[in-house]
Amino acid sequence: MKTKIKPERVTIGMEVHAELKTLSKMFCGCPSDHFAKKPNTQTCPVCLGLPGALPVPNKKAVIWSLMIGLALNCKINKKSKFDRKHYFYPDLPKGYQISQYDEPLCVNGYLDTSEGRVGITRVHLEEDTGKLQHKKINGKNMTLIDFNRSGVPLVEIVSEPDIHSASQAKEFCQKLRNILRYLEVTDADMEKGSMRLEANTSWGLNLGYKVEIKNLNSFRFVEKAIDYDLDRQRKLLEEGITPKQETRGWSELKNITVSQRYKETAADYRYFPEPDIPPMEFDDEFINDIKKQIPQLPEEITRKFIKDFGVKDEYALILASKKGKADFAL
Repeated sequence: MKTKIKPERVTIGMEVHAELKTLSKMFCGCPSDHFAKKPNTQTCPVCLGLPGALPVPNKKAVIWSLMIGLALNCKINKKSKFDRKHYFYPDLPKGYQISQYDEPLCVNGYLDTSEGRVGITRVHLEEDTGKLQHKKINGKNMTLIDFNRSGVPLVEIVSEPDIHSASQAKEFCQKLRNILRYLEVTDADMEKGSMRLEANTSWGLNLGYKVEIKNLNSFRFVEKAIDYDLDRQRKLLEEGITPKQETRGWSELKNITVSQRYKETAADYRYFPEPDIPPMEFDDEFINDIKKQIPQLPEEITRKFIKDFGVKDEYALILASKKGKADFAL
């Protein structure tokens, strides 16, 4: 008979991807607005990964990513670089993604929630992948690839495993989206896929596993998927079984998580520095100029409504929830 494994404490970390609404892509001059465009009409040798094509970083995307880091109370790395993240998937034409590994743009920030402070491990910049479309053509199941999204600037925000409930994870994501929208650097529209949420969950850091949950395209699904999968993990632990370290997806139709693949480690991606892009260096003057571009953020505006105008807490939160409402009220 297997010995029951005692669950410790719900432990959750969030990974949030947001497409930046720059006019051009991350490493080429193709338009970045890919939504509802004719497939494969906004591409070039760079974003198609053709031999000999060289990437040129988008300065605006770098500045906006630094702005996000500052808004999340991060430390800016004055020296940062891009890396190649290797994996095989049909929507990744080069066989690697230009991302950041050990020298990201921003580190060690935080975002406060009603259930406590959540640390921000890092904010880094990378390129988005193409988009797969699964269709039936002439009675056969086919997968089509649209590379219009390939190379669109994508900022990734990674939290510490400081979240201890599904409701806190939901609040964290909602607050983060408000900040991103106040900065006006992304639409953060989950229906269009310009903001994507992933949760890493376990019943304790010492149990030697974590389960990543993808396909979370609404705040409601974040809460439902985390609650469901933590319950699934708890039942396994009570049977003496350590849950697999894997990636699972949320099934909206069945209201369950389903196994997709094993969870990769950093070693599987074989990171190494991107040889075609020199390291970036930022001085204090450059960083201070970016700080000046940051508007008043939701937290500050909420306090202003309460302190200066005597608005009740719950109404102040509603007024500050969208930048347009707050600007009108002020």
